[in-house]
Amino acid sequence: MVKVRFTSNLERHVKTPTAEVAGGTVREALDAVFSSNPMLRSYILDDQGALRRHVMVFVDGEQVLDRSGLADVVPSDAEIFVMQALSGG
Repeated sequence: MVKVRFTSNLERHVKTPTAEVAGGTVREALDAVFSSNPMLRSYILDDQGALRRHVMVFVDGEQVLDRSGLADVVPSDAEIFVMQALSGG
């Protein structure tokens, strides 16, 4: 199972518990998370299904390359970390 974790700053908008899901790509893993937490989707993906500009996703510490299709391969024992950038002063 793939472990999917989110930065804690998303918690102020929507619940983001760590999830363990099946998925061979980033898209499949995130879709599995969104199926049980649909409100989270709009904070991570835009209307076209691509990562929002202020969101970064890492698979085992490596930044994903395909921000539109999310087709990066995910090993079955991988950890996906979703980070939302903070701004302000």
